[in-house]
Amino acid sequence: MPVATRTLTIEAPEGLHARPATAFAKAATESGAKVTVAAGERPAVNASSVLMIMALGVKKGDVVTLTVDGADPEVLADRLSGVLLEH
Repeated sequence: MPVATRTLTIEAPEGLHARPATAFAKAATESGAKVTVAAGERPAVNASSVLMIMALGVKKGDVVTLTVDGADPEVLADRLSGVLLEH
C-alpha cells in the first residue's frame, strides 16, 4: 500500500495533551489505515492509542512525524494533520 508522511510543528501552548490526543486517535482509528506518529528521536507509536500518543510527551514547538499507510494516504494524511493541529 502507498505511504504518506507529514512533518508538523505543534503550536498549541499545552502541546499534545489529552484532548487533541483523543481527537487524533479517534480520527486515526476511524480512518481504517495504519497511522503512526513519532516525536523527535522517539520511536513511532500507534496513532490509534491515546496513551501511546500522550507518552510521547509532545510540547509546544516539538516536531512530530505522521505516517499513513493505506488507501488514499495523501488525502488522509492531510486530514489527520488538520485534526492534529486544530487543537
